Amino acid sequence: MDQKGEKRPDVVQFMKENYSPRFTYADFAPQFTAEFFDPDEWARIFKASGAKYVVLTSKHHEGFTLWPSKSSFGWNALDTGPRRNLLGDLAVAVKKMELRFGVYHSMYEWFNPLYIQDRNNDFKTQRFVAEKTMPELLELVNDYKPEVIWSDGDWEADYTYWNSTNFLSWLYNDSPVKETVVVNDRWGRGIPCKHGDFYTCSDRYNPGKLLEHKWENCMTIDKDSWGYRRTASLKDYLTTHELIKELAETVSCGGNLLMNIGPTADGRIIPIFEERLIEMGEWLQVNGEAIYESHPWKSQEDSSTSGVWYTQRDGNVYGIVLFWPKQELLYLHDPLPSNKTVITLLGYPDSLSWKSNDKGLQIVFPSMSEAPGKFAWVIKMTSLTKNKMKARRKV
Repeated sequence: MDQKGEKRPDVVQFMKENYSPRFTYADFAPQFTAEFFDPDEWARIFKASGAKYVVLTSKHHEGFTLWPSKSSFGWNALDTGPRRNLLGDLAVAVKKMELRFGVYHSMYEWFNPLYIQDRNNDFKTQRFVAEKTMPELLELVNDYKPEVIWSDGDWEADYTYWNSTNFLSWLYNDSPVKETVVVNDRWGRGIPCKHGDFYTCSDRYNPGKLLEHKWENCMTIDKDSWGYRRTASLKDYLTTHELIKELAETVSCGGNLLMNIGPTADGRIIPIFEERLIEMGEWLQVNGEAIYESHPWKSQEDSSTSGVWYTQRDGNVYGIVLFWPKQELLYLHDPLPSNKTVITLLGYPDSLSWKSNDKGLQIVFPSMSEAPGKFAWVIKMTSLTKNKMKARRKV
């Protein structure tokens, strides 16, 4: 199915040409073997990427659970396919790396007869919620203690059908993760972008402007898929520069970035995903000061020079520069320096020369061969004038 839940003709034709007419969706399960799944290696890669939290798809819309759920007998990773508690093993590995562990969980299921029955009853009955959704969520929280609950598959029914408020009340007040857990905004029709610790609003959500509420940009490194595609080519993957651009835009506007990778059926993270993650981590080792624990500044993207996104932290302002300045001269409109201002390039040992007039700020970069890293660079500005640039004319 495509992202709208509609059948793709090319996929239907592929199934006809390569599978028996009697082949069902459930017959895919034995092909999901995960024999090369190494949770410690996965966690090592995630740690090296600079990530602070990891969200695993515990169950998607087809209902297959990656843990031995008592509510999904015979249709889980321990009973068929890998014959292993994939979620439990990864949770241990991720926490051992001192990363926060989270779970994605689909509330509804495409094929479940209990859900179909409730839907046919205009959601006036709740057998599916009582016998499937809620028991699963309680299992996940009590047994694996995730600190992020990423809910999805809610859009066909109101929150009252899903019993969302009762679950969330228990989660925040009585659950074993009540002190640290956060949730997204997908808990019933009409709820996204309105309620939740952080908003996700829609897949690949990136408003490009500052929001008052915390939000998350959940997106994919593969431009066209949330899973692994055997037919993907190099052009189908975002470059590391494109990922850093996404990160800069997102953090500057008050969001978090959640990057999706699709592992293989045999349990591997393919090299191109690993490379992207490792290169992100290497960039963050130099420039993470502008990202971690930062806050949006009064400007997001510079109003004169595009491709420069701002954050602030501990009284300092950071400009994430997504291109190398022509002739090593960067012109900015929005920062207003004082006579105490010092400008540095993260990872570079010396301070940068600068001058300012009523048109803007000119910063002299070192030669590119002397600059740290690649893909993007971060300038750090201290002791800026706090009042808005009232006397400055826009270039």
